[in-house]
Amino acid sequence: MKKKLKTILAASLFFSTMFAPITSMAQEEKEPVEISFMIPDWGAPSEEMLAAFEEESGIKVNVLPTGWDDIRDKLAIAAASDTVAADVFEVDWSWMGEFTSADWLAPIELEDADEFPAIGQFMVNDTIYAVPYGNDFRVAYYNTKMYEEAGLKEEPKTWDEVIEQAKKIKADGVVEYPVSIPLGAEENLTTSFLWLAYTLSGKVFNDDNTLNEEATLDALKIFKTLVDEELVNPGNVNSSGMDAYGQISTGDTAFMVGPSSYVGRVNDEEQSSVVGQVMPILLPGKETTSEKTVPFQEAVGISPNTENMEAAQTFVKWYTSEETQLELFEVVGALPTRLNILQQLIDENKIENTGAMIELAEMAESPFPNGVPEYYFEMSIEIYNTINKMVTTDQSAEDAVKELVEKVNNIVEEYAE
Repeated sequence: MKKKLKTILAASLFFSTMFAPITSMAQEEKEPVEISFMIPDWGAPSEEMLAAFEEESGIKVNVLPTGWDDIRDKLAIAAASDTVAADVFEVDWSWMGEFTSADWLAPIELEDADEFPAIGQFMVNDTIYAVPYGNDFRVAYYNTKMYEEAGLKEEPKTWDEVIEQAKKIKADGVVEYPVSIPLGAEENLTTSFLWLAYTLSGKVFNDDNTLNEEATLDALKIFKTLVDEELVNPGNVNSSGMDAYGQISTGDTAFMVGPSSYVGRVNDEEQSSVVGQVMPILLPGKETTSEKTVPFQEAVGISPNTENMEAAQTFVKWYTSEETQLELFEVVGALPTRLNILQQLIDENKIENTGAMIELAEMAESPFPNGVPEYYFEMSIEIYNTINKMVTTDQSAEDAVKELVEKVNNIVEEYAE
C-alpha cells in the first residue's frame, strides 16, 4: 500500500512539474504587453483602431493625450530622473537635434524607409530615430478668381511676379492685402524664412552650419518689400502664423505659401469661404518656379529606456503602416507621409483640387545640411525676433542680415566648442 501511494505521489509530482510551466506560459501569452503612447489629439488613433491592433498583436496601447508644447518638457523631466515619460511619443522635426544629442531616442528598424520621402529629417548617420506619420510641406496657393478679376491669366512663377501681380490686384481693389505670410515674432516666422531662403537659393546654411549670407539677404529682401509695399496685412506682425495662413481660406488674401493641410481646408465648406477658387501650385523661385519645397513633419519615436522595446517597435511599424495612415486620415485628418497612400486618397477624390500637391511632396528636402541642430530653438528665437524687428522698423534688409548672421554664427560657434 505504501509503495502504491508513493507511486501515485511521484506521478502527481511529475505531471504537476511538467505541465506547470506550460500553464504559466499560456497565462502569460493571454496577458497583453502594455505600452504608453504620448501624442497630441491630432495624432491619436481611435479606440477601434487600437482594439484591432491589440487583437492582432497582443499589445495594449495606453494613449496619453498631451499638448504638443508639453511633450518636450515631460520628456526632459523624465530623462533627468531616469524614468520613462512614455514608451512611444511624438517627435516634431524641430526636436531631432536636441533629442538625439540627449539620447532620448532609440534607433528604429524600418524595412520600407524608402516609402517615406522626407525621412531624412529623422535620421542621423543613416540611422532612423523617428518615423513620420503626419505630412506637412510648403505649398503655394493662389485664388484664381481674384487673379482673374485683376485681369491676370497665369499664376506667378517667380517672386518678382508675385509682387507685381499683387500690386495689380491691390490697385484694382480686388483685395486690400493680396499676399499673406507670417510676420509675428514666433516659430512660423522662422519656418517661413527657412522655406523662402531654401526655395530661392537652394541653401540656408553653409556646410559648417553657419548662416549663408547671400541666401539670407534674398529672403529678407522679399519680406521687407512685401511689408513696405503694403501687400501684407500689417496685423500679421502681431498675430500668429495660423492667423496669417487662414487668410487664404477666408478670402482675405490672394496668394500665400503655407502648410499642405490647406489643400483640404480651402475646399472644406465648414472652414472656407473660397471653395473651388484656390489652386495649389509650385513655389515661386528666382527665374522660374522653384524645384524645391521644405517639409515640416510630425513623427513618432521610442524611448531608449523602455522595458518593452520589441512591442514599441511593433507599434511604430503598425502606426506608420499603409493601412493605419489611411485610417488616421479618416479619423483625425493626418495627411499621409507615404506618397502612395497620398496618391490613393487623391485618386479616390478624398482630397480634391490638389493641383501640384504630389509633385511638391516628391521634391520636399530638409534645409539643414547636417540635420536639425541641437541648438535649433535658440537659433529660431534669434531668427524670428530679428526679422520681426526689421519689418516693424525702418531697418534695412542688409542691416538685418548682418545682425542675424552674427547672432546665428555665434550660436554655431558656441556649440562647436
